[in-house]
Amino acid sequence: MTGDRGVGSFLQRRGGVAALLSAVVVIPCVWQRHIEAGDLGSHVYNAWLAELVEQGKAPGVYVVTAWKNVLFDLMLFYLGKIVGLGMAEKVTVGVCALIFFWGVFALVAAVAGKMPWALTPAIAMLAYGYVFYMGFMNFYLSIGLASVALAVMWPGTRSRILWAVVLAPLILLAHPLGLLWLLGTAAYRLLWLKLEGRWKLVLPASAMAFSVGILVFFLRHPEYQADWDGQLFYMRSGTDQLAIYGRRFEVLSWVLLAFGIGCAVVDARMAAGRGREYWKERRLILELYFAAVCVTACVPQNLRPDPNAGWIGVVATRLTVISAIFGLCWLASLRVRWWQVAGFGAAAILFFVFTFQETAQLNRLEENAERITRELPFGTRVLVMAFPDASYRQMFIHAADRACVWHCFVYSNYEPSTKEFRVRVQAGSPVVTANVDDSEDMQSGTYEVQEEDLPLKQIYQCDASDLTRLCVRDLVAEEENGRVGYRGQ
Repeated sequence: MTGDRGVGSFLQRRGGVAALLSAVVVIPCVWQRHIEAGDLGSHVYNAWLAELVEQGKAPGVYVVTAWKNVLFDLMLFYLGKIVGLGMAEKVTVGVCALIFFWGVFALVAAVAGKMPWALTPAIAMLAYGYVFYMGFMNFYLSIGLASVALAVMWPGTRSRILWAVVLAPLILLAHPLGLLWLLGTAAYRLLWLKLEGRWKLVLPASAMAFSVGILVFFLRHPEYQADWDGQLFYMRSGTDQLAIYGRRFEVLSWVLLAFGIGCAVVDARMAAGRGREYWKERRLILELYFAAVCVTACVPQNLRPDPNAGWIGVVATRLTVISAIFGLCWLASLRVRWWQVAGFGAAAILFFVFTFQETAQLNRLEENAERITRELPFGTRVLVMAFPDASYRQMFIHAADRACVWHCFVYSNYEPSTKEFRVRVQAGSPVVTANVDDSEDMQSGTYEVQEEDLPLKQIYQCDASDLTRLCVRDLVAEEENGRVGYRGQ
């Protein structure tokens, strides 16, 4: 395979084109005042909280040194101290989007053996898919970095493997799942190069056995509180990454799945005269895709290894991004036809038009949150309860987090109490609850307010016909915080 050398050669010869494409890729990071990406609001808020810890203005809150799931937070925190959190957010997210886009581009090129220019619209859509808009920024960054490492080591030479090893600590610092993907795929690729004949069948068989082993392990250990979301096997194709906001995104994802299958069928029929050679060239890609789908079908959607810590959520759904990457590798191996380019281009236009419209609406929600929080005295404690339309897959729970920066404390902030992030809390802090179960109840609207919580305010959706409209009220002891306002469907 020579695709990885092609990427390097192109960047040397046509750096201007790469820069122009990069500028286009980051447009969704700047087209609205705020980047609406789920957990991103929480990352920004907790970066500010970490600043207050340094200044001694966040009693009971402290910062620990962590070696996983923190790279994005460190980038945001330290850049924010230089240019401010507003600018740091856009720069940091833009850098992550470029790492993801070019990392996937390079990996697809290395696996397919040619530059996937016809698929740049599809890669761009994946870069702004479910993982991005859920705000799983550390995981997102780890997948981008792991893609770079896999593209580098793909030829299997010792020097290339060493370069990938150098990237491994950085990937772990971002998120351990990215490192696990790197190790698993690298092992599969290197063994594929060594094994011959029927011995190669050991690899897909091992992948299936590993997937089933994961399922059996969690079924036999109920203490992990694992649950599965009930999605059918074929829903793990990877195109589900495009189903974000409402029915039209879901329809588009299904249309793209059908279109991709159509591209593959047409190409296979056109190559009928060299069937054995055709499938032999693509066998590794097919096996890697099969392995990714098997794993995502068997891993839990949510689990809680420590009953005193937070949930590890939407694991299976976020991992379908790996299935999508291997699906792109397959499409890149096909002969390029004009109608394929037109189809992916048209889909990308629709996807980004829809995304712009939805994020504009979410910006109105956040503007209303800012209007409310500007009137609050600094240090006011608030609970935020916001729910999306039933057709959305994105979360609203951080709708007012950024609005509270420099204004109020989000008492329901879940990061410190989970003990899974660098910002943590001691019991009795007036800034944030130290009880992870209380935090979950506060966000869902089922928390019974205690006397010691007061004074405490509730920010909530006060108009079911317009979910961007927010109101604020004082809470009283012994009431359920979700007693008033929209509670979702």
